[in-house]
Amino acid sequence: MNKRPTGVDAARELREHASVPEVVLWSDLRNRQLGGLKFRRQQPIGPYVADFYCADARLVVELDGVKHLSSGGRDAARDRWMRAQGIETIRIPVPRFTKDRVRVLEYILSVAWKRIEMMEAE
Repeated sequence: MNKRPTGVDAARELREHASVPEVVLWSDLRNRQLGGLKFRRQQPIGPYVADFYCADARLVVELDGVKHLSSGGRDAARDRWMRAQGIETIRIPVPRFTKDRVRVLEYILSVAWKRIEMMEAE
């Protein structure tokens, strides 16, 4: 029986088989290039692996390709689980990212900073 990898093994496999848009977005997020925020790529969180995760903002960024068109139920359940852990998920469709990369990066930064400000105010 071919068992699906989980946790760190799944994250490693996803990193090795990243799509071009994921590689491009990672090049924008890595090394604190976006607003000085630290993002991790293919981060295991509970039973899931997040495309990109900023711990300071408790924010997951998912870059959604074609496969997500048929996984709406699973994505919704995953987003609910993340929210229950205090983690917000934003989903970026690949066509939106490739069409307007700068605006998407501005949006990610805006959401991250709003979450950080909100958490600091609590």
